[in-house]
Amino acid sequence: MDQVNVRWYVEDVAAHSSPIVIAGLPGVGHVGKLVVDHLVHVLSAVKVAEITSTLFPPQMYLSEDAVLRMPRNEVFFAPGSENSPAVLLLAGDCQSTTPEGHYILGNAYIRIFELLGVKRIYTLGGYGVGRMVETPRILAALSSSSLKEEVLFAGAVLNKDEPVGGIIGAAGLLITLGRLVGMEGIALLGETSGYLVDPVSSTAVLDVLEKLTGIKADRTELAELASQMMTEVSAIASTMQKNNADDLRYIG
Repeated sequence: MDQVNVRWYVEDVAAHSSPIVIAGLPGVGHVGKLVVDHLVHVLSAVKVAEITSTLFPPQMYLSEDAVLRMPRNEVFFAPGSENSPAVLLLAGDCQSTTPEGHYILGNAYIRIFELLGVKRIYTLGGYGVGRMVETPRILAALSSSSLKEEVLFAGAVLNKDEPVGGIIGAAGLLITLGRLVGMEGIALLGETSGYLVDPVSSTAVLDVLEKLTGIKADRTELAELASQMMTEVSAIASTMQKNNADDLRYIG
């Protein structure tokens, strides 16, 4: 097995091409992954390519029949409609386990994007702030300052001091590598606690993404997940308050 293996699932690449790709791989709060997995489902996307790699964790996944499979990332094509453009989607199980692997895989993704006619990359992720956030800000990072106005108009925030320490992993790397071959790029990072899978932050990221791309996607399932999470968080908070009150009564 090679370091990076690409298996194509379509014969006519041109018929499954788009100038826009949206990448959301596992990361902080699974913010980006939730959005892209949701778009793959609601936009009836078809699988274009599959990437397997020895740079992924040695963690095998089980099917419903308990059959093991390799970890994989996948490229999907979502056909356009009257109200929504055609887009490519990069989704999957994992990122690299090593710094060098991030660069090797990143370059492999960029080569795939070139073959599929990509001109602009959107990467989605989470920005862990260590606390619960009811109304997440969406931080943006750009391949060029020329994109600043449209990103601000879409509701994202630009701050050179956030995320602290920059962006680690595919969300930042794909934007930078894409710029080297002439692709524009915008990274969108939703504020999240970093402790939980966060569909609330994912929904906020999707709001900004839709304004930037013109995508129109049913968000019923994502909204239900967000509502469920808020209910669970409220229950946890109530339990903690009760426990604190009980502790104070005991001490007093």
